[in-house]
Amino acid sequence: MPGNTFGTLFKITTWGESHGKGVGVVIDGCPPRIPLDESMIQSMLNRRRPGKSTASTTRREPDQAVIMSGVFENKTTGTPIMIMVYNKDADSKAYEPYADLFRPGHGDITYMAKYGIRDWRGGGRASARETVARVAAGAVAKAILDRESIEIVAYTMELGGIGAKKCDLNVIDTNMFYCPDIKAAEKMEERVLQVKKMGDSIGGIVEILAKGVPHGLGDPVFDKIDADLAKALMSIGAVKGVEIGSGFKAAAKLGSENNDPITSKGYSSNNAGGILAGISNGDDIVIRVAVKPIPSILIEQKTIDRSRKPATISTRGRHDISAIPRINVVCEAMVGVVLADHLLRQRAIQ
Repeated sequence: MPGNTFGTLFKITTWGESHGKGVGVVIDGCPPRIPLDESMIQSMLNRRRPGKSTASTTRREPDQAVIMSGVFENKTTGTPIMIMVYNKDADSKAYEPYADLFRPGHGDITYMAKYGIRDWRGGGRASARETVARVAAGAVAKAILDRESIEIVAYTMELGGIGAKKCDLNVIDTNMFYCPDIKAAEKMEERVLQVKKMGDSIGGIVEILAKGVPHGLGDPVFDKIDADLAKALMSIGAVKGVEIGSGFKAAAKLGSENNDPITSKGYSSNNAGGILAGISNGDDIVIRVAVKPIPSILIEQKTIDRSRKPATISTRGRHDISAIPRINVVCEAMVGVVLADHLLRQRAIQ
């Protein structure tokens, strides 16, 4: 099945299904002699692991990373790196009643239309479980970016209609939603508990900040770095929109308002989000993604079965109330993969 590989020089291929034996990634193009061990991968996987917030699923996966190849004496060898994570807590019984039903908001009906077969156990390949592999790949990308002092952080700006009024990055790790506004985080928790009682789900907005990105990353015309970032983030199942810098607000501005004046010390504003003409300009890269509500909800919905007969469905099982905050580290990982790839591509032409 095509579409499982991303990147040009730093290339990742993810594999595995939600209720299969495991998930993982093969990374090709990582330079040799980069310090890497399983603990570095585990530190990122732990942030994605369920059970960190009230919005999380009750599925309990240890998500223990195992490096199968490409690393020797805690350094990359330049050969393909394979990382595997075994599924330990998959329970397919909850999905058996829906084996012949198409769940609204899921890829059940589109996968069936495309392939004529689908894995109904937790969504199979379309499950958010696939993002474990992305985070593992992001950890390898991070090891490359750390050497260049490039830092990526994602935080929750909105959840369930509750928006952050402040953006204090120092408080992100002090609350379960990785929100830069403590008061907003408290209201977010109240909102999650309220929606949970309703049997419904919520979405939100995650902002990703990349600091220390050098000038010159990105290629014209079709390989602009913002185009690749947008594709990388839109490839995450729950993401339905991406904006960079001032984003959609730019549509309502005058050119004189949206342009970033250039001074001898740099730019006096950052409406461009750190990217001009598809090439990084040395400023912070700022991206926001719109995250849709989790489609698996207890509220009864109309659907059809495989014979296209009308039916109703209430999706029971172990599901998140929101993809946030577990999706935050996935966003960081995908931005990291893009930056690592473009960093290597820039070195190739210099």
